[in-house]
Amino acid sequence: MKSESSKVKTGDMKSYRAYQELLKVWKDYRDAIGKKLKALYPEFVELGNEAIRISGYEDMGAYMLAPYVSDNPVDEMYTLYKGIRPLYEQLHAYVRGKLKRLYGEDHFPASGHIPAHILGDQLAIYWNYLENEFIPYPSLTTLDLTDEMVKQNYTVLKMIQTADQFYQALDLKPMPKEFWEKSVFEKPTDVPQFKCRNTYWDFRNGKDVRMQMCATVKFSDLLTAHKLMAYIQYTLQFADQPFVLQDDPNPSFEMALGEAMLLSVNSPHYLHSIGLLKEVIDNKELELNSLMTLALKIISFLPFGYLADKWRYQVFQGETTQDKYNKEWWNLRCQYQGIYPPAQRSSDDFDPGAAPWISSHASYLKVFVSYILQFQFYKALCDISGYEGPLHKCEISKSNAIGKKLSKMLKLGASKPWPEALEILTGKKAYDAQPLMDYFKPLMEFLKKENGKEKVGWETNCPLNNN
Repeated sequence: MKSESSKVKTGDMKSYRAYQELLKVWKDYRDAIGKKLKALYPEFVELGNEAIRISGYEDMGAYMLAPYVSDNPVDEMYTLYKGIRPLYEQLHAYVRGKLKRLYGEDHFPASGHIPAHILGDQLAIYWNYLENEFIPYPSLTTLDLTDEMVKQNYTVLKMIQTADQFYQALDLKPMPKEFWEKSVFEKPTDVPQFKCRNTYWDFRNGKDVRMQMCATVKFSDLLTAHKLMAYIQYTLQFADQPFVLQDDPNPSFEMALGEAMLLSVNSPHYLHSIGLLKEVIDNKELELNSLMTLALKIISFLPFGYLADKWRYQVFQGETTQDKYNKEWWNLRCQYQGIYPPAQRSSDDFDPGAAPWISSHASYLKVFVSYILQFQFYKALCDISGYEGPLHKCEISKSNAIGKKLSKMLKLGASKPWPEALEILTGKKAYDAQPLMDYFKPLMEFLKKENGKEKVGWETNCPLNNN
């Protein structure tokens, strides 16, 4: 077993709590990665812009924003960020208060910012690694039904079949025979070099769809099976479209659909309906634990998802020049996320390079939008089912009305602009952060009460002139 000190030396920030050693790992990681990329990134920006202008785009930023079909997507995303900021500010204050008690107030500036290296994640964007410190009622266990699944003699195949039955009960399509014949549900014992990934393939013929999992009988894999099958369900629905239109109309739709379905699958009512829970207990403490766990993954990410691509668009447009790369990165993180660099930073550093999707040129905005749409989709599905009550208690399984309305949107594929597809399901042509706020309403009330006299929010500027 690794010692505590060896964990942090190998980069495991999730389970280690020593302030100074975490700081060393944080800094060493950026020194090793960022400085190597700093000399390469300006050339990447120049060549990328040159190449994309041949296709008629102003720059790489305009190209990345194009799928979101808006006059000013950056402003639109800022409006969404403002919509969720009151909840993020309360979560930020609550987490900061817990960390102060863990590390001592002398590590926290009067500006209200949190040091970036003590949130259990190299980028300080997913705070669920410190869930045990932050959940309201740590003595109550979170919902994990692996033991019950084993007791009921679940197999991996039964897990996949359970997911299929969930979608069929919504009057969506059953998995075709090719799915059952050609998918990989468990790691092959005769292929030692097999790479385990949770993913799927669609061969664009309306029937040959396949799932890959290295699943075992556990609750988290049951949830993953439901999510992957949501993606496959999307491809089956738009299979009648011409080949070039067999896609979702917006890069975030597919992920949002899968996550929306998980909100229902993970509900006590659904788990009771399939026999994994003996009874549905109305327990507000467990509900708050569950909402906190979800918020530590989703709400904590949203400011970063917005600011990371805002930084990138400013770079592609030439608004942020090479000598200001690192300074503007931390200006945005201090302003929108309320965290600050715990070590001296300068123009010689390139801390954006520590973000994997910056260095690999993948979109953080895709995830940002999907997290907003997830709850917008979910509220629409709950409304269609006839559910009335708190959104976080909704469970949509076995509603034929949902299947019919959802299919109407999914079948469009990319044949219509995404606002038109969104309107079919939700009645609105624009993103809406209010369903997310409605879902987390009980948590918001809890946080306001818990924060009490704790300072909520932070100053715009970084607390130290070190970037």
